[in-house]
Amino acid sequence: MTRFIVVLGTTSHSGKSTIVAALCRILRNRGLKVAPFKSQNMSLNSWVTSEGKEMGIAQAVQAWAAVIEPRELMNPSYI
Repeated sequence: MTRFIVVLGTTSHSGKSTIVAALCRILRNRGLKVAPFKSQNMSLNSWVTSEGKEMGIAQAVQAWAAVIEPRELMNPSYI
């Protein structure tokens, strides 16, 4: 069964990305397969993946917390 956790907030800099990174690491340490995804990225901060694609830096940090390679598929602009 697939399960999802959604972290929502109404302001910038409220800690949403940090909470998601922590949840990724906690769940990964418990043996679950996790991956971050952001439905909308308003940030101008970006990370370049190993394939040369661009994604949000917060999602890259969350991927590292989940002990997976950051990929552009985690980025909303890919869709």
